[in-house]
This record gives sequence, C-alpha cells and structure tokens, in this order.
Amino acid sequence: MANLTIVGSGASGLHFALTALEKGHQVTMLDVGKTGPSPENPQLSYNQLKCRLLDPVDYFLGKEFESVIPPDYDKEIYEFPPNKQYIFDTPGEFKYKAAGFEPLFSFAAGGLAQAWTGGSYPFNDNDLEEFPFEYKDIGSYYETVSQRIGIIGTDDDLADYFPLHDQLLPPIRFDAHSQILVDKYLQKRDKLIQTHGVRLGRSRVAVLSENKGDRPACDYSGRCLWGCPTDSLYVPAITLEQCKTFSNFKYLPNHVVSHFTFDPQKTISKVSVIKPGLDETVEYPVDILVLAAGALSTSKIYLDSIYHQSGEILKLPGLMDNRQVLVPFINPAMLGQNYNPKSYQYHQLAIGFEWGEERDYVHGQVTTLKTALMQPVLQGMPLDWQTATHLGRNLHSALGVVNINYSDCRRQENYVSIEPVQTNGEGLTSLDITYSSAKDEHKKITETLKKVKKFFKSLGVIVPPGQTHIRPMGASVHYSGTLPMTSASTNGESEIHTLDPFCKSNYFKNLYVVDGAAFPFLPAKNLTLTLMANAARVADSI
Repeated sequence: MANLTIVGSGASGLHFALTALEKGHQVTMLDVGKTGPSPENPQLSYNQLKCRLLDPVDYFLGKEFESVIPPDYDKEIYEFPPNKQYIFDTPGEFKYKAAGFEPLFSFAAGGLAQAWTGGSYPFNDNDLEEFPFEYKDIGSYYETVSQRIGIIGTDDDLADYFPLHDQLLPPIRFDAHSQILVDKYLQKRDKLIQTHGVRLGRSRVAVLSENKGDRPACDYSGRCLWGCPTDSLYVPAITLEQCKTFSNFKYLPNHVVSHFTFDPQKTISKVSVIKPGLDETVEYPVDILVLAAGALSTSKIYLDSIYHQSGEILKLPGLMDNRQVLVPFINPAMLGQNYNPKSYQYHQLAIGFEWGEERDYVHGQVTTLKTALMQPVLQGMPLDWQTATHLGRNLHSALGVVNINYSDCRRQENYVSIEPVQTNGEGLTSLDITYSSAKDEHKKITETLKKVKKFFKSLGVIVPPGQTHIRPMGASVHYSGTLPMTSASTNGESEIHTLDPFCKSNYFKNLYVVDGAAFPFLPAKNLTLTLMANAARVADSI
C-alpha cells in the first residue's frame, strides 16, 4: 500500500483521500483547517431563528454590520453571511496581488465548497473534448460521488447537457415561484425551444430529498444561506469527518505548506510546513505528494518549491475562471403574494443553450428570491429608501435572478507567478495573478443576454433595464488550468509543467495534482462535482 500525503481538505482532496482510504492506503492530510461556529439552534426554522435568537442582528448582519451594504459601495454585493466569513480568512504568511482578477482563497476545513450552493453538474463529452479522457472514463466516478454525498436530479430537457448518471435522488419540492416558471415553460415548451434554443429544467443539487445515513432529508427550514444546520446540503467537511473514522488516516490541521524539496532526479522527498502563530517550520517526509489546495494555492506551492531550490521564478499560464453575469427579473404572476421562507433557498432551476459554431454551452442557474437579505436589492433601485422599501415588500415574492455562466479556455496571457517578499530573509513570496478577458467576450455576453431576456419574456417575466451585473473575473471561484492534464508528449518546454491523464506530474516523479489546476478547459458548469469525481478516479489508479 502507498503512503500518500495530501495538501488541502477541499472537495477534491477529500474525495481523493476517501477513495485511497477505502483501497487501504496510508493517508496523511496537511491542512490549515479553519473552522466556523456551530449552527445556532439547528431545530429552528429561519423565521423562528429571527424571533428566538438573543441577538438576531449580530447573527444575520454581523458584529460589525459587515452584511450591510453602504450607499456608495461600488464592489460586489454578492456577499456571504457573517458566519461563513471564516471560510475566506487567510494566514498572515499568505500574500498575493492580482490584476484583472478578484480572487477568493480558503484555508478552511472543507475549502471553498463550504460556501457553495450545491450545483453538481457532470461534464459531457463536449465539455471533456480537451481532457485526456472521455465521459465513459469518469462516469462511474460521478456515480460514486453521487452515492457518497447525495445529489438530486431527474430526466428533463437539460439531460442532454448533464448526463443522467446513476445514484441520483428524486427532486426536492419546488418553491411556489419556481413551480410557476416550470409550468409556464411546459405549456409552450416546443415553441420556446424552437424560437430561442433555450432549455429549462431542474438544477442538479447536492441536497438530500430523503434520509442518508446520519444526514436527514431537507426540512425546508429556509436557512441554506447561513449554512444548513442539519447537513442536508452537502459540504466537504462532512467527508472530512468520514475520513477521520479510518485508522489509516491522519489529519494534521494548523499546517500551512510552504514548499516541497526534491532531488536532481525530480523526486520529492519532503514538504516544509509553517505553523501559524507559532513561528515554527516543520518538515515532513513524503513518498507520494498530492496537491489539492485549490488551483491558486497549489500553483503557489509548486512555484515556491522550484524557486526555493533553484532561485528560478516561473510563470504558469492558462489560468481560467467562469465569467458570471447576474440577471435580476420580476415575475408578475407572483406580485402581491407572500413568499414562503420554508423552502430550499438556492437555485432549483437551470437553463442551458449552445452558442456559436463550436458547441459552446452557456449555463444559467435560476434562483427565486426568498430569505436572502433584501437590503442590497432595495438599495439598487433608482428610488428613495422609503419608496424602495414599500415597493420591495410587494415585489419580494416576485423577484429572482439568473446567474449566467460562460466557459473559459487556457490562454498564455493569463497566468500565475510569484514575487519574492523581503521579510527578514525568510524567502517568502507573493502570488502574482494576471488575467485579461477574451477579445470577443463583450460581444458574446451582449448577444447571449439578449437570448436569455427574450426567453424569460416569453415566460411572462420582466427583466428590468440597467439591472444586469457583470461579476468580476475571480468571483465564481472556479479557478483552473495552471497545471493541465494532457495526453501530449513532454518534449517541449511548454509541456513540462503539465500532468498526465491520471494527474501525475510530467516534471516531478512522485507528485499528483487533483484540484482545478489540472483542468485543461473550463466549461460553463460548476466544476465541483467533476473535481470530486476526477479525484476519486485518480486515487483509484494508484
């Protein structure tokens, strides 16, 4: 059996670990492992929580009112609630700068997916065209992950875009607004598809519609945004706890991996770790090293390792992320109705269509507004606060948003590198991130948004002018592409810092990379399910 050292406890690292543990390998996981508060009164619904907490303002708006958006705020208003801020806290030793990119990092136990909305969309063969494997090679691992975490799904008009693999759970109950949209779509489905080429169906979401082990089915408490109090909505920390039950698993938190050391034959012998707050560096011997710290952090460890040993500063080209565009809408059929907070809060519907000559899929997640904070919505209205508040109360149940996602491809001008930081001669570096959008992006967004707006107009939905919001690159946190898998030979310099089809480094003899850095192309879909499935596939090959 192999001795495996994994860096990072995100979705990919944990499903790699679980597969390896099931095969009998010895697994050590090095992680910073920040954790957040326990759920407040998990038996209470959203409305009950507001009424029974000793300090609901502190819980919902934050100790420093950090969830309140000031009038002159010109940045992202798509924020996370106060009790999830720990997910994005970074150690003091971690430095970065970015141009054209607004990254988020996580050093939490469970990684960035501790804050995800559960979207679980398998890649089909069109999505995998630039990968060194096909759907048939990863399909069984989608089933494995689905069986582990619980994913709802059904055979509908989006099944051509999301392959219908086994182990899917039956869907959860629609909220009233989503049900109206579905009913209108089905009434004139054929005409809508023929006219607009847009299809609508259920989101594939990692939430339980029935009990699974110790995890109960969704109870529609309405608390999804603040973290599911019953673990019905999957987060990777659930798998971390499962891994801890194995005797062949060792979890070491409070460890920031700095770099690894290798010999002239490019065999890695040890990793160096900084323990935050202790001013202490520790080295661990490794047989096989697995980087799963997230594409950006993994890239930094890789670059720092080469820099520490040779003084060479490299660039890793090909950084990708999904551009996201938020399209708010109003459904007149819901005007004046009271919204029901006892429902699943995230997207229950999705849309999809192909764009351009080369089957470039565009994906949208449709979220009807329920228990989300209304203040940022009201503040964006071109009205005085009193009028906006009055209007908002009557519009609340009719509001929704479509989050349109676009694919991305690897380009040389988008890269990560490092810069030395002069701090007491410790050899620290700062991560340097550079990104610029594709030349045709504006045209693509403009034309596809016209299609989306016409489609929703046909459903009787109003898209208010001037409310569409193009999110900055980095906002989707679907980072990938810096150490891509390839089936090509590694004769040229540009192919050296790549991976083979099973994510084994083509440069270092005993290194695997199983997070988003390994992806050679980024489809428009949420990548987390494929990260987990691919990691399980790679672990199964060792």
